[in-house]
Amino acid sequence: MGQKASIPQPGAQIQVIGAGLPRTGTSSFSQALEILLHGPVYHCGTQVSRGPPTEIKSWMPILQNWFKKDDSTSREKMLTLLRRRLAGYVAITDSPGSELIPELMELYPDAKVICTTRDPVVWEKSMLYVQSLTGVWFARAVLLPLDGMRHFIPYGYLLAALWERLYGGVAGQHGRETYASHIAWLKEVVPEDRLVFFDVKDGWGPLCEALGVEVPVDMPFPRINDSEAIERSVNHHLRRGLTHWACIFGVIGVGVAAFRVWR
Repeated sequence: MGQKASIPQPGAQIQVIGAGLPRTGTSSFSQALEILLHGPVYHCGTQVSRGPPTEIKSWMPILQNWFKKDDSTSREKMLTLLRRRLAGYVAITDSPGSELIPELMELYPDAKVICTTRDPVVWEKSMLYVQSLTGVWFARAVLLPLDGMRHFIPYGYLLAALWERLYGGVAGQHGRETYASHIAWLKEVVPEDRLVFFDVKDGWGPLCEALGVEVPVDMPFPRINDSEAIERSVNHHLRRGLTHWACIFGVIGVGVAAFRVWR
């Protein structure tokens, strides 16, 4: 989250399903996959926060239908929308993709499932920090003038409900127990020969081995500070929202002044 949004490439197909939770190096992982797979990667957090308004809008019906997936019509609609959203990408990473693993495996039966990992205690601290950034009380009002980001709060509610359904706990409050639940869930739903665990600290070697590709020559493994990227993204959208509000109130002020003069 917080990097530049990827642009779909006609003909590209999903080859890797990123099963790692946010804050496990998913941005570095995504950039590494772009290099190795020679195509755009759909990092959910980045696409939703930095992509065009259609990105965040398209995920809401996917998640809404996921909650009704016991109904065959809703399930088929969800799968259709998901495939459409990911057309033109070579991989998907981050949440909510990491919570839709069974559905993604069904859509892309030949894709490798790779879960980025991190120390659970460190992950918990990182998640708390992100929640403090994205959960500011005035965000809904500030983001209201922005076409895409005005949907961020209701989208966040859907995402929180998805996590609560899968991992339990209180919505929006997820620590090391959630991390452990996610790993256990993956081992249940993904065949052992299709699941790979990968720590981005280990660099190119294990990832290239999992994908069956050569290690890039004279190219360091990407190292992206997700916390800084998220902070930049949050500040960027808050500034945009406040600027839009300033313009709106400016126009209103001019209109009121003109009305008084006319009257």
